[in-house]
Amino acid sequence: MANVPPPPSQDRRVASELDEALAARFLHRDLRMRVRYQVMRTAWFTVLGGTRVLKRVLDMAASAALLVALTPLFLSVMLAIRIESPGSVFHAQTRVGRRGRLFTLYKLRSMYLDADAKKAELAEQNEMAGGVTFKMTHDPRITKTGRIIRKLSIDELPQLWNVFKGDMSLVGPRPAVPSEVAEYTLLDRRRLEVVPGITCIW
Repeated sequence: MANVPPPPSQDRRVASELDEALAARFLHRDLRMRVRYQVMRTAWFTVLGGTRVLKRVLDMAASAALLVALTPLFLSVMLAIRIESPGSVFHAQTRVGRRGRLFTLYKLRSMYLDADAKKAELAEQNEMAGGVTFKMTHDPRITKTGRIIRKLSIDELPQLWNVFKGDMSLVGPRPAVPSEVAEYTLLDRRRLEVVPGITCIW
């Protein structure tokens, strides 16, 4: 006896039940995926926020301890700077921080007071390719004391105050001056996504 096909109404009912079953299955799977995504997203931002808080706490504690411990060294170097080249022992400079925010960076002065004015005269002797950053091996603007404290990176120590304030971190890319940032490509501007630091990125 030949198979008799089911009536059209029965076909539609079976197809409807199958669609409902598939829809329920996919809806359940979609709901599980959404819940899993929200859990992972919450966990990620919790960990990320926690690491930022921890890093900030470590920066504040370490910078405060170092500022106190290095006070005798600061006083000795400040006296040497003042004797060799009268004027302020600190050099304040505007730098670009995270997300382009400007802040004042502090250094122990390692150059003569008219160093910025002479920079334009020495531009042709810049040893850095591209001309964005200025650097000379034998820069005549640097004092004798300045050469010593630069070689030992002592001139960078006042930036511990910038770290304590939150402008910088102990570890991070060096903060650039606005004129350098103006020359950045879009790829270079990724440096501005993080807090700048004293030690650079190593």
